[in-house]
Amino acid sequence: MAIGSQPLPSNNLPFIEELYARFLEDESSVDEAWRNYFRGLGDRTPPTGPAFAPRSIFAPRAMNGAPASEHEKRLAREAAQDRVGQLVQRYRQQGHVFAHLNPLQPAPSSPVSHFELSEFGLDESSLDKTFTAGGLRGTLRELIAHLEETYCRTIGVELAHIEDPEVRDWLQTRMESTQNHVALDRSQQIKLLTDLTDAEIFEQFLHTSFVGAKRFSLEGGESLIPMVQLVIERAASHDVEEVVIGMAHRGRLNVMANVMGMPPREIFAEFADEDPNLYIGRGDVKYHLGYSNDRDVDGKKVHLSLSFNPSHLEFVDAVVAGRVRSKQDRRKDLERRKVLPLLIHGDAAFAGQGIIAELFNMADLPGYTVGGTVHVVVNNQVGFTTDPRDARSTRYATDVAKMLQIPIFHVNGEDPESVVQVVQLATDFRARYGKDVVIDLWCYRKHGHNEGDEPTFTQPEMYRKIHEHPSIREQFVKKLESLGQVTPEQAEEIAAARRKVLDEQLAEQRSGHKRKRPSAMAGLWAKYAGGFERDTADISTGVALPVLQDLAAKLTMLPPGFTAHPKIVRFLEQRREMGEGKRPLDWGMGEALAFATLVDGGTRIRLSGQDCERGTFSHRHSVLHDYTSGGTYTPLNNLREGQADYEVRNSPLSEVSVLGYEYGYSLDTPDGLTIWEAQFGDFVNAAQVIIDQFIASGEDKWHRLSGVTLLLPHAFEGQGPEHSSARIARWLSLSADDNMQVCNATTPAQFFHLLRRQVLRPFRKPLVVFSPKSLLRNPEAVSSLEELATGEFQRVIDDSLFAAGGEGDASKVRRVLLCTGKVYYELLAERRDKKREDVAIVRIEQLYPNPIAEIERTLGRYPNMAELVWVQEEPANHGAWLHMWNALVNSGILRVPLAQVTRPAAASPATGSNASHKLEQRRIIETAFAPIQFSSR
Repeated sequence: MAIGSQPLPSNNLPFIEELYARFLEDESSVDEAWRNYFRGLGDRTPPTGPAFAPRSIFAPRAMNGAPASEHEKRLAREAAQDRVGQLVQRYRQQGHVFAHLNPLQPAPSSPVSHFELSEFGLDESSLDKTFTAGGLRGTLRELIAHLEETYCRTIGVELAHIEDPEVRDWLQTRMESTQNHVALDRSQQIKLLTDLTDAEIFEQFLHTSFVGAKRFSLEGGESLIPMVQLVIERAASHDVEEVVIGMAHRGRLNVMANVMGMPPREIFAEFADEDPNLYIGRGDVKYHLGYSNDRDVDGKKVHLSLSFNPSHLEFVDAVVAGRVRSKQDRRKDLERRKVLPLLIHGDAAFAGQGIIAELFNMADLPGYTVGGTVHVVVNNQVGFTTDPRDARSTRYATDVAKMLQIPIFHVNGEDPESVVQVVQLATDFRARYGKDVVIDLWCYRKHGHNEGDEPTFTQPEMYRKIHEHPSIREQFVKKLESLGQVTPEQAEEIAAARRKVLDEQLAEQRSGHKRKRPSAMAGLWAKYAGGFERDTADISTGVALPVLQDLAAKLTMLPPGFTAHPKIVRFLEQRREMGEGKRPLDWGMGEALAFATLVDGGTRIRLSGQDCERGTFSHRHSVLHDYTSGGTYTPLNNLREGQADYEVRNSPLSEVSVLGYEYGYSLDTPDGLTIWEAQFGDFVNAAQVIIDQFIASGEDKWHRLSGVTLLLPHAFEGQGPEHSSARIARWLSLSADDNMQVCNATTPAQFFHLLRRQVLRPFRKPLVVFSPKSLLRNPEAVSSLEELATGEFQRVIDDSLFAAGGEGDASKVRRVLLCTGKVYYELLAERRDKKREDVAIVRIEQLYPNPIAEIERTLGRYPNMAELVWVQEEPANHGAWLHMWNALVNSGILRVPLAQVTRPAAASPATGSNASHKLEQRRIIETAFAPIQFSSR
C-alpha cells in the first residue's frame, strides 16, 4: 500500500492504529516505510482520561495551533465513515441483546438508541451527517432508527457466528430491506387471528370439559399454532411434499387438532377413557400419540406426520431425522428438498439435553444430513419449576446451535407479524442453503408444568405477571381493531364458530364414539405384520449355489487401476478361495454374502455405526481404500446394474442419536434392512432411552413396527468390563409379547440366514444379535457354501456328534449342556480333551422369542438324559440364565433337574484382569463337566 502523501483507506484504520501503537512502544517492531510515516506525524497521541471519549489517533485537529489540512480532513471523514461502519456491524452482531423478546416485560415506551455514540468516536454532531456504511445510506440518525427497528424491536437475530459472508449478506439484505417487517393484507391478518383463536378456544374448551385432566396446555404460547401452520405453507411454496414433526407434550394436543387435522372427538375420547379393557398393559398417554394426515396447501397436497414420542423430551428428534432421511431416499430426493423435518422443543430441554448437540453435529454429515431441519423452541422461560439461571450457563437456550453456521431467530410470541416474518426467513433459508435453522419463540406458560401443578410455589413473581397479562389473541384483536381490520363482533364470531365445532365434536363423542385400537398398518406397511412369532411361518432363506459363487467372485474383484493395501490383497484372495469352495467361509464372508444376495435381489441395506465400514475387528472391509490415491471402492455397490443400494456409514462417536436415527429410518423402510452396529456390545448403554422407549415398546405403545437390527459384539475374552458384555440379561428383561428377537448366532451360515430372514419374512420386529469377536477368526466357527445354499436359521442347534450322521450314541448321554454363543466352542474343545461322550452340547441360537418347542424336541432325542445344565460365561445376573430358567421351568417341559454353571453374580459384568479372566473361564469349563449339586434353581 502506498504510504506518505497518499490517503489511508478507512477500512484499514484499525490496523494502522495498531501499528502506530506498536511503533510508540518499539519503533523497530514495524517496517521502515511505516516508521518513516509515523515519524512524520509528530505527536498525535490522543489525550486520555475520563473527560475524553475514545477516537482515532488520526482524527483531524490542529497541530501546533495550525488548521487541519485538507488531507487530514479527508482522513477524518473516512475515520468517521469507518466508525459508522463499526456501529452498523455492532447492530447486526449484538442488536438481539436489546430486542424486546420477553412478553412479560413492558415494551420500551419510546424509540431509543441502544449503543452509545461515544463508544465509536461519534457524537450528536454526527447525527445529521450522511454516511454510506455496510450497504446502507442515510444520515446517522436515519441509519440508527433503521437498525433499531430491524434488530432491536421484537425480533432478535444472531448472525455473528456465521463465517460465510454470502449467507450473512443474504440474511441482512432480507431483513434490512423491510426493517424485519412483513406486510399482511386483511385476509392474512384474519387467518392469523383465526389460528390464534383456534389455539386459545381449544385449550379453554378442554379446561372446562375435562376438569383437572392433564393436557400440558399451550396457553401463553398460542403463537406456536400459526407459526407451525406458516412453516407448512411456506415449505409447500418451496415444493416440500411432506413434513415430519417431532415434539414433546406441551401443546401437542393443540397441534394435533389445529394443525394435523385430527378430529377433536378422537382427542375427547382419549380424555373420556371409558373402556378399561382396551389397552391393558399397552398404549400410551394421549399427549404422546402420533398422527398423520394429508393437507391441501394452496392446491398442493402436503402429507403431515406427527411422530409419537415418550416423555424423554428430545429423543424423538433423532427418530424424526431418520424417518426424514428414509423418506428422502425412497423418493430418490438427493437434494433433500421434498421432505422437511420440523422439530418443536422446550427451552429447558433444548439447552439441557445432550442429544441436541449430537444432532447438530450430525446435521451436515453425508450419511445423516436431511437438508436442514427447522427447529422451533417454545420458550416459556421455565423448566418444570427451574428458572433459566439454574438450567443453563448461556444467555439463550439456543446457544448450542451456534456450533453450526446457521441463523438463530428470537421472536416475541405476542407479535404475530414478527412471527410471520421469522417463519418466512427461516423457511426460505432452509430452502436456499439446505441447512438447519432455529426459531426461539419467546412466550410463557399460563399454568404450572401441568394443569394440576401450582406454579406460584416456585415462580411467584412471574405468575403474578402472568395472571394479570392479557392473552395473545386478546392483544391481537385490539391491534386489528385499532387498524380498522376487524370489529369486536367479527372477532367474537370467529371464536363462536370454533366453540360450535368443538361442542358438536364433544356431543358426538359422548353419544357413543369410542376409542379404537390402532388399525392395521397401511401403505408401505400393508404387507407386514407384528404380533407373535408363532403366527408367522418360517421361510427358506437359502440361495442357489451358482448365485453365491458368482456374487463371491464379484465381491473380490477390483476395478482397473485400483491399488489395494497389501493385506487387503491377501484378504480378497482368501475370500475368493471361499467363494470357490477351497476354504470354509468365515464370519465376515457369511455377512458379505448375506448383504450381496439381498441387494442383488432388490433389498436396500443401510448399515451405520462407529467404524463399521472396516469393522471394529477388521473383519468387514466393505469400503476399500486405494493404497496410493486414497480413493474408495465398495464392491457391494458394484455387483450388477439395477441392484439395490448398499449404504454403509461410519457414524459420529455417538450412540443415542445414531441409534435413534436408524430406528427412525427403519420406520419408513419396512422393505429394507436397517442395521446399527456398536463398536463394542455395551456401548449401546448410552442409547438406553432409545432401546427402552422406542425399540422395546414401540409396538405396544403406538402400534408401530420396526425391523431395525442391532449388532452388539459380545464375548468374554479378558478385555475388561466395557469390552466384554452386551448385557444379555438386560435385553432379555425387556423381552415380552414377542416384542423383539434376541439372537446369538455361532456360525457364518446361521448369521447369513438370520439376516436374510429379517427381511424376507413379513414378520417385522427389532432384531438384536450378539455378534462375535474372537469367533470372527476361530477356525471352527466356519461354514460351507452349501450351508448357505440350503436351509434356514435354526433357533436351536443340536449336538452334531449325536445328530443324524453323527458318530455318537444319543442313548448314552446322561448330561445335556445348554449354552449360547462363544462358550460352545470352549465346551466342545473340553469334551474332546476329556473324551466325554456322555455329554451333549446344545446351542440356543435364538434366546427370544423363547424357542421352547425346539428345545423340547431336541431334548427328546436324549432318552436317558439325567441332568440338564445351563452354561454361560457371563455372571449369573448378566447372561441368559435367569431368563432361560424362568422360561424352561414355566414351560413344563423339564423332566430332569436343571442346574447352572456361571460366574458368580456381580455388579460389573467382567473382570479387568486378563489373568483373572482366564482363571474364571477355566473354572466354568471344568465345572460344566464335573459333578454338580442340583437344586431348585
